[in-house]
Amino acid sequence: MKNLLIILAVTASAKAFAGTPIDSAAFYYTKGIAEKNAGRFLVASQNFDKAISFNKLYTEAFIANGYAALEMRKTDFAMQNFTRGYELQPDNMALIKELTNLYYDYRQWDKAIEFAKKCTGCSNADRIIGMSNYQKEEYPQAVNYLLKATAAAPADAQATYTLARTYLDMEDYKKAVPVFEKAVTLDPLKGEWLNELGLLYYNNNNFKSALVAFERAKTAGFPVSNDFNENLGYAYLYSGNFSKGEEMLMIIQQKKPGNKDITRDLAQVLYEQKQYDRSLFYCQKLMEENPKDGKALYQAGLNFQKKGQKDKGQGMCDKAIEMDPSLASKRSKQGDLGGGIGAL
Repeated sequence: MKNLLIILAVTASAKAFAGTPIDSAAFYYTKGIAEKNAGRFLVASQNFDKAISFNKLYTEAFIANGYAALEMRKTDFAMQNFTRGYELQPDNMALIKELTNLYYDYRQWDKAIEFAKKCTGCSNADRIIGMSNYQKEEYPQAVNYLLKATAAAPADAQATYTLARTYLDMEDYKKAVPVFEKAVTLDPLKGEWLNELGLLYYNNNNFKSALVAFERAKTAGFPVSNDFNENLGYAYLYSGNFSKGEEMLMIIQQKKPGNKDITRDLAQVLYEQKQYDRSLFYCQKLMEENPKDGKALYQAGLNFQKKGQKDKGQGMCDKAIEMDPSLASKRSKQGDLGGGIGAL
């Protein structure tokens, strides 16, 4: 009987020792790590949950559970675990790094900046701060950090593009162009970037470069809409390829038969490009559709003056002013009519 009592006492003591919450937490944590290493992330997470249920202050279990959640793409659950771990260990750089990335992915720009500034060992801290500031429209700060980020990682196409967009949104076009050029060199398949570069070239009257960028954007898969083709057509026109430009723009015009703006623009642009006979062709089309179109007659008169038929052109301009007195404001001091119908 005495031996039996001793055995029972020892067994009870062992069970009591093995059943303490701390030991149970460690047991399930170790089991969870083994499952995680084996790629069974759901089972691993279930074991980490059990470990935490026994020890609410088990930071390592929160961290491991967060990583398992990321493997399963359960970012909300990962955020929950990393946040709890951070509350327990606010100086833990691994937790700060993961929360920085999650806040950025969740577009919580202020929190992303806050944690990136704490993440002293994070290689992407400047990048996240810069790109978050861009999203917040804090452009000078965005430039400051993006310059550092792109200096540290020159091949980072997205950061380079964001720096270019920052300059563009600041209306610093001179700085925007070379950075855009670098971005599309790093990633030549970004049709959207190429289209934006084309528009930037176009608005700075660099039409030949705009044409190249638009064509590259199309090749890269950028959607070819009416607006895109219209921009491309004008780029061809201003680059001196008049036939191609006219062809593309007239296709757009045919899709919008009630809108005569493109025909009017063609008359103006061709006049500016000293293609007076071509410009007259479109003036004639406008007047055929509306014989009282004073602006078209006015443009036709300008063309005849440039062709050396000054009296005829001047007479047409005078008649146009009778039809539309607002055109009188376009008469220059020399008696010629400055500008063209597109300038009205």
